[in-house]
Amino acid sequence: MSAPCTIATAPYDDQKPGTSGLRKRVTRFQEPNYLENFVQSVFDCLEGYAGATLVVGGDGRFHNDIAIQTILKMAAANGFGRVLVGEGGLLSTPAVSHLIRKNEAFGGIILSASHNPGGPDGDFGIKYNGANGGPAPESVTDAVYARSRIINAYKIVDTDDVDLSGLGKTKIGNMVVEIVDSVADYAQLMTQLFDFEAISALFKGGFGFRFDAMHAVTGPYAKEIFVRQLGAPARSVINGEPSPTFGGGHPDPNLVHAKLIYDEAMMPDGPHLCAASDGDGDRNLIIGRQCFVTPSDSLAVIAANAHLAPGYADGLAGVARSMPTSGAVDQVAHAEGMPMFETPTGWKFFGNLLDSGDITICGEESAGTGSSHVREKDGLWAVLMWLNILAVRKQSVAEIMDSHWAKYGRNYYARHDFEEVDAKGAGDLMNSLEAQLPKLSGHETPAGTIQSADMFAYYDQFDGSVTEGQGIRLLFANGSRIVYRLSGTGTVGATLRVYIERYEAKDGALDLKTEEALAPLIVLSRELAGIDRFTGRSAPDVIT
Repeated sequence: MSAPCTIATAPYDDQKPGTSGLRKRVTRFQEPNYLENFVQSVFDCLEGYAGATLVVGGDGRFHNDIAIQTILKMAAANGFGRVLVGEGGLLSTPAVSHLIRKNEAFGGIILSASHNPGGPDGDFGIKYNGANGGPAPESVTDAVYARSRIINAYKIVDTDDVDLSGLGKTKIGNMVVEIVDSVADYAQLMTQLFDFEAISALFKGGFGFRFDAMHAVTGPYAKEIFVRQLGAPARSVINGEPSPTFGGGHPDPNLVHAKLIYDEAMMPDGPHLCAASDGDGDRNLIIGRQCFVTPSDSLAVIAANAHLAPGYADGLAGVARSMPTSGAVDQVAHAEGMPMFETPTGWKFFGNLLDSGDITICGEESAGTGSSHVREKDGLWAVLMWLNILAVRKQSVAEIMDSHWAKYGRNYYARHDFEEVDAKGAGDLMNSLEAQLPKLSGHETPAGTIQSADMFAYYDQFDGSVTEGQGIRLLFANGSRIVYRLSGTGTVGATLRVYIERYEAKDGALDLKTEEALAPLIVLSRELAGIDRFTGRSAPDVIT
């Protein structure tokens, strides 16, 4: 076996990674030294990891196995003492977070582009998580980016690849590589949080359930937990075999890419609950029989009912949501006397609140929901929480939603995504809108008076960081909102996200169709921002 060596390299003039790490086309990661530069930049910005444990795994997309081999050889050359790798290189993002925390690891490297498509012409991604199991804070990501722009060498061991296909230990130099069961530890954690006996009884009683794993990483987790441990019929899990190309599909759990289960759920005799998760297992989709639950409403219902699950029987310390997420959970927090926090998009902001003990439940409108059990959003956790709630309350999803709105009021809400628009046009739109903010405050519109208009910024009281430019908010006097953001989760062009929300109190109009309730605000959102003019788009690509 060869000794560690240092390879000369040159930095790439690349854009700063987003809050979800570095995401690019696979072909970019296949360029000489591209992955190596990022990994070495991460190691160069960390201290005290000599002999420590690192966790590595990914969602199994194309290039996952090759990237893991490179990371293992670089970790050995840089002095790590042990690396835990999921069998076959597979680990869901929440499972990585749990393994870091359970094993008191120094940190972890996650290989995923989340809900983005995979394959030779698809996307790839990488990010570093710290010792708390959560995404690295901005102080680290900023340092990594700065280092990547001046890096001139990386360290690697020139040796044979490690067999990732079976459990066991091997060595690269002085570093131990341990291949671990991808599912077992995570499944055990779920048994500690939820009432598996009650959920099993639900299935035994004929409860109809369908989970679409979208040929992504959660297939093995779903089969173990839902089928083997909880007793759901094997047919309950569809698309359960992970694929480097996600079966040719798009592993984004929304009403477009998970249309199969949506259509099934909308049938009068469809399953009582349909659900899905994304490429790396951190997002979720919840649909009851003839009742789609928005991610924002799902967060609110979970916050209101979490005490029904054993792991949360003592109640919640507080709740948090990302700024674009609807205010539905705010209503729960206010009614139940719980602290509520509003953060920028990005799970690392929740991490500080979770670490401090200020919150127990948190979520984002982009189908990410989670709790203090890990430091990442967790798709299967959200599905299990819904199953636990349904098992205890013995009501349908539609009945639970109706009773929730009758108690807390209803936030009609939709997100309109204009995908892969021209980046310059999208940037010009945001700049133009920001310039109008002073005159928009107090502006009378057909949808109501705009009470305030601003660019959202966030001061993190725990690490002292300030995060600016997080999206433009138009807040109406009647509780409505319009929010504009550019998303950093794509790899081509830009994605303009427009969030539209109307609040109705518990004695208000609670049974409108969402498109009917939001119609005036939708028209206004496009006119105020000049979406047609700046993007050339007359309609969004995806509505959730």
